[in-house]
Amino acid sequence: MVLYFSATGNTEYVAGKIAKMTGDEALDLLKRIKEKDYSPIYSEKPFVICSPIYVCEMPRFFAAFLRKLVLKGNRKVYFITTSGGYAGVGGNVAKRIAKKKHMIFMGHKDIKMPPNYPVSKRYKLLSPKETLERLRAGAKEIPAVAAHIKRGEHIRDRYVLLLEKVIIRPFNPLWVRVKQPTKLFSATDDCIGCGKCVARCPLNRITMVDKRPKWEGNCAHCMSCIANCPVEAIEYAHVKKGVEKYRIGKYLKKK
Repeated sequence: MVLYFSATGNTEYVAGKIAKMTGDEALDLLKRIKEKDYSPIYSEKPFVICSPIYVCEMPRFFAAFLRKLVLKGNRKVYFITTSGGYAGVGGNVAKRIAKKKHMIFMGHKDIKMPPNYPVSKRYKLLSPKETLERLRAGAKEIPAVAAHIKRGEHIRDRYVLLLEKVIIRPFNPLWVRVKQPTKLFSATDDCIGCGKCVARCPLNRITMVDKRPKWEGNCAHCMSCIANCPVEAIEYAHVKKGVEKYRIGKYLKKK
């Protein structure tokens, strides 16, 4: 069973490809995350958990969800992450989750995909041409990963250095608490009140007030609301209408 959470489509794409190549089923965990549904999931085949990387590690809310999720059947588990180029301590977090769940850690692999975080001027999105090149390069890595999984082989990714753990582990929660406010989100008059942003928010931080979205509380900055708005009506500080907002669906037909 291939389990995944995806906001802008990168992880969903990789999870779907792996499921198809291994003859397995892919299950989107978004609904379960939103409803805090930890009820058992059964799989005869090894579990493959696919996750994006946020701030150098697995999203904290997703890691917390996985620790409580009940997995039955096969005790082997692979972790596949997608990042803009650096997975940080993602593999180490995955290994600790497997240990806590008393599962056999079969390895971690990070697949480099197009960046999808437009709200920081420090991390700019790629040009359309560069995005396509990155997407094609990432797609070429998937068959080898799927082959290892299908044969039941361990996957080895880069070694996570002690220095990385020392820096990232305290840095990540501080960044999440300080640098991910919801107050900078807003909807323009183009909003059609469809509520898709509400449905896509994994933390349930968006509600509809007078047919317009309202953001409150802590935010994961997953970019799902911005990326999936059908009329691109959602803005964040400098991310105004007309500014590129990454969503993999825009590029799959071109790939």
